[in-house]
Amino acid sequence: MAGVLRADRVWVETFTGLRLRQFEGLLRAVRERGGNGPGGGRPWCLSLADRVLLVAVYYRTNLTMRQLAPLFGISSATVCRVIQRLRPLLALEPAARPTDAADRLWIVDGTLIPVRDRTVGASSRNYRFSANVQVIIDADTRLVIATARPAPGNKADAHVWRNSGLPAQCQGVPVLGDGAYLNTGLIVPHRKRPGRPLLPGEKEDNAEHRKVRARVEHAFARMKNYKILRDCRQRGDGLHHAVQAVAHMHNLALAT
Repeated sequence: MAGVLRADRVWVETFTGLRLRQFEGLLRAVRERGGNGPGGGRPWCLSLADRVLLVAVYYRTNLTMRQLAPLFGISSATVCRVIQRLRPLLALEPAARPTDAADRLWIVDGTLIPVRDRTVGASSRNYRFSANVQVIIDADTRLVIATARPAPGNKADAHVWRNSGLPAQCQGVPVLGDGAYLNTGLIVPHRKRPGRPLLPGEKEDNAEHRKVRARVEHAFARMKNYKILRDCRQRGDGLHHAVQAVAHMHNLALAT
């Protein structure tokens, strides 16, 4: 069975949202992380470039494995094996602590991602089984700095943040959050209190806060162009790997 998609410019740019040189950066990262395997055994029927393309297309389109199989000329079982093998290797590289940490500004927010795995998600305010994923971006570059492992979608952002491990990565860096992160040590908007309206200066601060914090919402919108984050059928660590890979591709698309 002959496949249709191959890792050349027209298919890469049409099906992944990446330009060819950006895709080559993704391919290089996967190769350096051992994407070709230790050697020996039965060889893959697709080149590494085509296998990386397959995983990127899967995350971008959320097609089923049966739908992807004829596009690449392989069986659906092989599609599954390729995704299982490569998905951890597409992950976002952990960001080093910036040397000018005090002069940087990061923004954190959580987003709900619908999932099928009932052990990962929970019934949440979007009336679906969802997982809460915390994401940090840099306010200046809009690049994703880090993402946390998914938590059940019925958990509050502040609770998920405290247990995510992300606060340790933000030591010394000012981090902006919305009102859901009250009492977490983040920069949050001023609150109205009974009998105490906001002062004029506080209103101006909140307006500027909203303007800057909107950048993380824009990042979520770009990331959710990868439809895996609109309805994740993967189980176990599948959602975590998908978020990490999408964050990596999002950064490649912005930075190169």
